[in-house]
Amino acid sequence: MPRRLIGDIAMARILEMNYAFDRLEFYPQTSEEDWAPHLDWLIKDGAVDATTKEMVLPIQSYVVRTSHHTILVDTCAGNHKDRPHRPGWHMNTDSAYMTALAEEGLEPADIDYVMCTHLHLDHVGWNTKLIDGRWVPTFPNAKYVISKKELDFMNAEASPSAMLPIIDSVHPVIEAGQAALVASDFALDDEVWLEPSPGHTPDHFSVKFASKGEAAVIAGDLMHSPVQCLHPEWAARPDWDVELARDTRRRFMEKYSETDELVCMAHFPLPSVGQIVANGDVFRFAYDDEEWK
Repeated sequence: MPRRLIGDIAMARILEMNYAFDRLEFYPQTSEEDWAPHLDWLIKDGAVDATTKEMVLPIQSYVVRTSHHTILVDTCAGNHKDRPHRPGWHMNTDSAYMTALAEEGLEPADIDYVMCTHLHLDHVGWNTKLIDGRWVPTFPNAKYVISKKELDFMNAEASPSAMLPIIDSVHPVIEAGQAALVASDFALDDEVWLEPSPGHTPDHFSVKFASKGEAAVIAGDLMHSPVQCLHPEWAARPDWDVELARDTRRRFMEKYSETDELVCMAHFPLPSVGQIVANGDVFRFAYDDEEWK
């Protein structure tokens, strides 16, 4: 599998699938007129399908090998999960995710930490697997790093559909004693720490990595499409707090446009990583051109 080095840290993507969404349903405040100036370059980049004109989102994890730990950031949609409103994720039984993990030379037991940027269904699905009718942690030796604030909010206020991934993919991890419930500014060690990036969910966090003067940030669902670099005001339907999410996107891009840090997005088209570049009063995403070795 291709890897990208950040100092002595090795990063790789674990792709489960690509999934298509209706653009206007996903960004309900937009119109075809809003999208028209961008469709050509979005199709060229692979963010929009040339035939259907649907938005295409990779569903993927990042695996990060530091000098101390092997870390998995987010765990995609998972198998055997009851997701009736997402047919492509509903009761899956395929081997794509575990095959991709094995191609990276990893077994579930090799993962030391699973970091959940937030608790949406396409980011926690492989937290657990179904064994003899019970949900058990997929990664038996891992601590699962989860925002306590976000979990408390979901437990208290989530809708029945939003609770499905909490019930089958988060609660079993806690019951197994494998959860580390933390604040969103938690630091694991000198190479890995969290940065609060709320708005998409109540306590969404990004994950920072640094080694030998180089750094990267895995930004989860802070943005879903590179068009939001040009239009940070475009709100995705799943955004919990629209105004906060917009402010977080803009502050994030202002911060990282002044650095050469590698920005790793969950759902941007492959290779999904690059730099934030100032583009007048807005920004653009410059995909990483360094070969993943």
